[in-house]
Amino acid sequence: MTTVTPTDSIAPTETIELRPNYIIPVVLVLLALPVAIISKWFSLAIALFGLFLTLQTINIRLQFTETDLDVYRSGNLIKRFPFAEWQNWRVFWPNFPVLLYFREVKSIHFLPIIFDATMLKACLEQRCPRQD
Repeated sequence: MTTVTPTDSIAPTETIELRPNYIIPVVLVLLALPVAIISKWFSLAIALFGLFLTLQTINIRLQFTETDLDVYRSGNLIKRFPFAEWQNWRVFWPNFPVLLYFREVKSIHFLPIIFDATMLKACLEQRCPRQD
């Protein structure tokens, strides 16, 4: 397994593990502070969601293999998504990526981008080109 930076070249056969990215959880926790002026309960909900995403960022890892996207929690494989079953994918919003959408043959998935978004997009473009 290799952890690479966006400027490194990616061999299609190597396994790539994405680095965690804490931007979204931190933004949510910080956003909860000014929202507390308006609503304590809404602020609490935002802060709790930010803390939840922080824990997920610590525990969850994405690995790109030659044929699959593997999701690991605390080092244990919890889900495998074979690229052969993917129909489409998209990263929302390009300038500040916060959400990965992908559709498989039988299901739709949304994942918060708590990983290196540049590498995520590079790996997806290489291993599972979009069918726009």
